[in-house]
Amino acid sequence: MKKRYQKWAFIFTLPNIILFILFFAIPAILGIALSFTNYNGFKMMDFIGLKNYIDLFNDEKFYRILFQTILYVICVVPLIYVSSLLTALLFTSKHLVFKSMTRVLVYMPTLFSTVMVGLTWRWIFGEKFGLVNHIIVSMGYEPISWSINPQAAFITTLVAFVWASTGFFMLIFIGGIENIDPLLYEAATIDGANSINKLFYITIPQLKPITLLVIVLNTINAFKVFAVVVSLTNGGPGYKTTYMIQYIYQTGFERSKIGYASAVSMVMFVILLILSLVQFKINNRKEG
Repeated sequence: MKKRYQKWAFIFTLPNIILFILFFAIPAILGIALSFTNYNGFKMMDFIGLKNYIDLFNDEKFYRILFQTILYVICVVPLIYVSSLLTALLFTSKHLVFKSMTRVLVYMPTLFSTVMVGLTWRWIFGEKFGLVNHIIVSMGYEPISWSINPQAAFITTLVAFVWASTGFFMLIFIGGIENIDPLLYEAATIDGANSINKLFYITIPQLKPITLLVIVLNTINAFKVFAVVVSLTNGGPGYKTTYMIQYIYQTGFERSKIGYASAVSMVMFVILLILSLVQFKINNRKEG
């Protein structure tokens, strides 16, 4: 009987296994192999050993873009965590009406394509026709050059990504909040705890596994940001909002250095793997 269930379990998971092999395992193996070659996307593909990695670690532009990406991740991950947690707390409140409608409205940006998100915020932050500058000018101030000012361009990429990501992680937090035992809150109320005490001593501690999941997924998604930034700022001004995935794309497809771009991808994979392992290690230590 057990073997029969195992057989059907394998049959039902087989499509996912095939997709995983085709679209993840095989490309990953090819990426590792290409990182040791000078492949240019056409005919040239000679084995050059560690030359791509040596050139990579001597590339100042790589370090600059890696620093910009890390800075972006450090800024955007806490913002998404706070915004998604606060919206989840709001939409699980007993005093809020039209909960289903408001949840759908907040979740809706997640359903949009990332290119559409970037173009939408490009219109909002447009210098001559943008909504934000129109409001600023109507208040008697000078319009902001969003595409020229590096700090302003960086802020627009943060706002767009947070707006597009909050709804998805909000649903994850809502599921976690609704699974917390109501008796904990009732006992806290009897002991005289207010809403702030309940938040910091019951809700947030009970959401630790969910928090770890949100942070790990957020970190990976932030490192992989591409279409939103390309459609919003195209990496400008200069390279001020160019992040790792765009750098890999430009190196591989615009400069025909597939081997070098594969080496950058492998380094990025190692960075994400280390960050994920560290986060899980910290969580396991806290639970222990």
